[in-house]
Amino acid sequence: MKTRAITGFFFVLVMLAAVLLGEKIFAVFFILLSLLCLDEFYKLVKTDTLKPQRITGALLALSIFIPVLLHLNHYDEKNRLIIAIPIAVLIFISELYSKSKVPYQNIGLTFLGVILTILPFCFYAGIGFADGSYNFHYSLGFLILLWSSDTGAYLFGRSLGKNKLFEKHSPKKTWEGFFGGMLVSLLAAFILSTQFKEISYIHWAMISLIIVIGGTYGDLCESMLKRSFDVKDSGTLLPGHGGVLDRFDGLFIAAPLVYVYLTVFTF
Repeated sequence: MKTRAITGFFFVLVMLAAVLLGEKIFAVFFILLSLLCLDEFYKLVKTDTLKPQRITGALLALSIFIPVLLHLNHYDEKNRLIIAIPIAVLIFISELYSKSKVPYQNIGLTFLGVILTILPFCFYAGIGFADGSYNFHYSLGFLILLWSSDTGAYLFGRSLGKNKLFEKHSPKKTWEGFFGGMLVSLLAAFILSTQFKEISYIHWAMISLIIVIGGTYGDLCESMLKRSFDVKDSGTLLPGHGGVLDRFDGLFIAAPLVYVYLTVFTF
């Protein structure tokens, strides 16, 4: 617990700095973080038989995420996303020259890593630019609500948890933890609405609910992935917490849904 607390403290400080120090630091940090998540995914699914293309996958990730960030910052001289097309083609061609007996499984896992890790971070970046320019209120608010949900679920689940939420993939999750996380996240949403007034409490509350539900499913899907490959943690980068995938599994489903909500209902 001590190791977990120390790691969590410094992890939160780094995340806050990345969000608060402006759009350039925000962009660089989340590019690096998303690449770490992608590489961790590739290491997790790699076996003697399955070998996703780590380098080509990383190039595809950069060819998607960098143009998205440039677009969000209004650098639109060219359609830079077009570079992703030849890199995607290269993934197929590269597998022709490999000695693998399961080439399409390798291709599928290479693309799946990008879809699972890079695209959600693109949507999270979009949340930071939801009103047309960078505003840390949205990106920070998202993280606060996600952390509040996780913290509430952990505390309520540990003290009151009896009824299993989804025992097949996550035996420790309980309904008491789920609703406890929801309660804490809704309280955090109320506090956010008093400080970040661009949107009303109703919207912050709706975003909170999306994060709680989407974050829970994201966590369950990552647990399903780890169980499929018989691993306990996605990595060892964060002592006491596992890997970066373990810390951001809730974002992978919640961020795209929150982006859609903000786009459709608030701006």
